[in-house]
Amino acid sequence: MLISIVAPCYNEEDVIERFHEAVQKVAEDLLPLGHDMEFVYVDDGSRDRTLLVLEKLADLDARVRYVSFSRNFGKEAALLAGLRHAAGDCVVVMDSDLQHPPELIKRMLELRAEGYDQVIARRTRTGDRFTRTLTARLYYRLVNRLVDVELKDGVGDFRLLSRRVVDAVVDLTEYNRFSKGLFAWVGFPSTTFDYENAVREAGRSSWSMRSLLNYGLDGLISFNNRPLRAALHLGFALLLCAAAYTAWIVGAAIINGVSTPGYVTIITALTGLAGVQMIMLGVIGEYTGRIYYEVKGRPHFLVKATNVKRAKDLIP
Repeated sequence: MLISIVAPCYNEEDVIERFHEAVQKVAEDLLPLGHDMEFVYVDDGSRDRTLLVLEKLADLDARVRYVSFSRNFGKEAALLAGLRHAAGDCVVVMDSDLQHPPELIKRMLELRAEGYDQVIARRTRTGDRFTRTLTARLYYRLVNRLVDVELKDGVGDFRLLSRRVVDAVVDLTEYNRFSKGLFAWVGFPSTTFDYENAVREAGRSSWSMRSLLNYGLDGLISFNNRPLRAALHLGFALLLCAAAYTAWIVGAAIINGVSTPGYVTIITALTGLAGVQMIMLGVIGEYTGRIYYEVKGRPHFLVKATNVKRAKDLIP
């Protein structure tokens, strides 16, 4: 069986060689079992020497394939490029910073042999800050009440996919991609196991608080229209509140006579309603923007350099 390792890279010159050595050791251990391995690296427009390191690895190891983007298109585009090029009977998607332990590949293959199409490694939150753990748990509790698929806390892109799962995900050509949700949406028999969080070997994560927030919003909006439905429900609720408040004012005026309206009440109501309107416009604008990008039909990425002979096959 051929196993493809798909590893997106962004500014990973300090760790990519150590990562390759680690997965090479796993490949050597799997050879007696009849398994071969290929390595698919996707350089997501790195600004350091990542591409030069990948070219060096390709010269030293014929199993290495690399694709380098013309600029940074994001991890979702890098995952798509890697899956499109992966030729294996199964594909292992993992980060190249060694926070996804390569030795777990053996465990994934054992579970794959039991008939699972997706073997998912779920990271424990041991060592994480309390605030981050609490925020993540609250987010997943909220998002799973809204989205059409279940997103599990601690589950990321580190997983083994069968060939039919890979083909199904690649056939989903939408521009606004959220792979964690797409993997859940395609279904097929899946299993999950836990592993301890590993410390990043070198470099610094490119995930800032802002990018994590945007990623969370992508997960919330990509798989449902409930925010739009919530806007409609909120509109009806505000209309009922306004009608009740009007009836109360009219009733009070009939019984007690007309009194001077409160300035604070008016300002508070106007400010609150204006804020609600802006939020609802933002939700509608977010969906409209996604439609705009889908309609344009631009490719998910552009290739600058590759050692793949048929590079045009990687361009959507």
